Amino acid sequence: MTSRLAPWIAGAVLLAAYVATLAPGVTFWDSGEFIAAARTVGIPHPPGTPLFVVLLAAWTHLVWFLSFAVACNLAAAVCTAGAAVLLGGWLIRAGATPVAAVAGVIVAGSASTLWGSATETEVYAASLLVVMAMIVAADRAGRTGQWKWLVLSAYLLALAIPVHLSVLVAAPVAILLAIDRPTGSRDWCAGGALFGVSIAVAGIGRLSPTLTIVGGLVVAGSAAIEWRRRAEPVRDLAWLIAAVVVGLSAALVLLVRARYDPAINQADPDTVHRLAYAIGRRQYDVAGLWPRRAPIWMQIANWFEYAGWQFGLSLGPTVVPSAPRIAIVAAFAALGLYGARDHRRMDRRTWRAMLLLFVCGSAGVLVYLNLKAGASFAWNLVRDPASHEARDRDYFFALSFWAWGAWAGLGAVAVARRLAHVEWWGLAAAALALALNWSAMNRRVEPEASLPHEVASTLLGEVPARGVLFVAGDNDTYPLWYLQQVEGVRRDVIVVTLPLLGAPWYARELRRRYGLLGQSVGGDPRSQEREIAAGARGAGRPVAAALTVSPEDRAPLGRGWRVVGVIAVEDSTIIGGPHRGAGWSVDTAAARRAAAGIANWRRGRTAHPALDPVNDYFLDVLSCPRWVVDPKPSTAVLASLDSLCNLR
Repeated sequence: MTSRLAPWIAGAVLLAAYVATLAPGVTFWDSGEFIAAARTVGIPHPPGTPLFVVLLAAWTHLVWFLSFAVACNLAAAVCTAGAAVLLGGWLIRAGATPVAAVAGVIVAGSASTLWGSATETEVYAASLLVVMAMIVAADRAGRTGQWKWLVLSAYLLALAIPVHLSVLVAAPVAILLAIDRPTGSRDWCAGGALFGVSIAVAGIGRLSPTLTIVGGLVVAGSAAIEWRRRAEPVRDLAWLIAAVVVGLSAALVLLVRARYDPAINQADPDTVHRLAYAIGRRQYDVAGLWPRRAPIWMQIANWFEYAGWQFGLSLGPTVVPSAPRIAIVAAFAALGLYGARDHRRMDRRTWRAMLLLFVCGSAGVLVYLNLKAGASFAWNLVRDPASHEARDRDYFFALSFWAWGAWAGLGAVAVARRLAHVEWWGLAAAALALALNWSAMNRRVEPEASLPHEVASTLLGEVPARGVLFVAGDNDTYPLWYLQQVEGVRRDVIVVTLPLLGAPWYARELRRRYGLLGQSVGGDPRSQEREIAAGARGAGRPVAAALTVSPEDRAPLGRGWRVVGVIAVEDSTIIGGPHRGAGWSVDTAAARRAAAGIANWRRGRTAHPALDPVNDYFLDVLSCPRWVVDPKPSTAVLASLDSLCNLR
């Protein structure tokens, strides 16, 4: 195996694994939104990721022979495999043997967080590719002293705005590599230039003029110090500034596309002010560094929980780990320590960079993001759901698992070299990392593989013609958007996402497109719910609500409801209906018809154990039609009707 071929072999192995386990369609969380945005060249949730969306849309034309969802999912696999190739080449330049580089790449790419992002349409795969390209470019800049590599590093750093801000997590690594020369000398001016660019980009991302100006001054100061050493200083500085401006300019896609009002148009950034609102993520509660939203020890323990998910997941793919899984994780942790030691012996320069990548991707992210307790963590200590994240955020720490996986692969080969004097035995650990995560990370197994599509189809299929359907959140919104915009199903239905009603842009959208709200764009969401429902009735549109909508959110929409499948349709003739509480009735024939269709789709298949409870939840929601027509419901069924189907 040659040094040039080794990275490509490792990337090909990972790509084959990702393709074999690739999601065959839309998945839960952000995937449906991104796929729909690619189809419409639209604007997903802030910060909008415009370059990611545009490139994703272009990619689907290159693989036109695939279904649109599969094409989008495949893009994530290709991005992660591309990042793996860059990692392999970087390790070889650091002194790793081809076998060690292959092992390091395969173990890094087998980590569950990286694997999960590589098999669905998610921006973190693209972000990883940009990060690795930036690290490689900065490494070349430090090794050669050539200005063109520094310019490329600055350009890739600027892509944090139009791709994803997670690119900035690796900015200190790029700065270190630009400063650190293989000879032991330091190029502080090159590092200062990248440091200034990173400050300016972070300032733009946080809408901080002060940070942006300071970053610009740091770049100018670094260039002034460097001035006498360069043959053409004006040209070189101009190239650096131009590269950053070109990188940042991709964000203007948001401004242009918003003026055409695409179907997916979150934040509606059609003015400079609204563009800043989107890029700065003003729609969300962006936490500062202090006060901590969870005790620091709990945030650290949460990282260790996520680290415990990375390897051997098929031995116990649940939040509570099995003993064999703990043993596998401990083994890979030990291999990581040994690999870090071996890396330090090979090349201290890149070892320092890898160590910094690990620290920034773990402690740096932990401190900066100031997350609440994880969705699956510390419920005995933090009982308020509002004090937990809506989902587990292991993907925020992906770069730390990527670095540790690379070290674990290097460590496996180093151990094999020491004990058996045969490097190839070290590849067994890489193969083990793939094998022991395979079944847990396989998105092709049913019923989970087609569950999001089935949920969306069932929800939309029961809505009366021209209806207005109120839904409860991301996972019963984004699959609907996918179905409407990509597959063209039930575009007559207006989907209203209740958690978005607090955003001024969403109120404007409902008024502009459908006339469902008056001139007010703020105020109490409950009042907005009443106004939207009243506007729908005035336009002759039936009002419906998914059974995932809580009774509190449903109350302003109407007084009487008729259960039809997994939705409830407003029925003004029902007041104090006979079925399980006031205001309810059940369309028995429709419920049985829906239950039969869902049973035919499911074919008796049971859910597989998983870290994320979303599949279990929606499989239970799809059981609601069967439960409501149960002639003798058990106590457990009655409790489920209250807690899962919201029939109270």
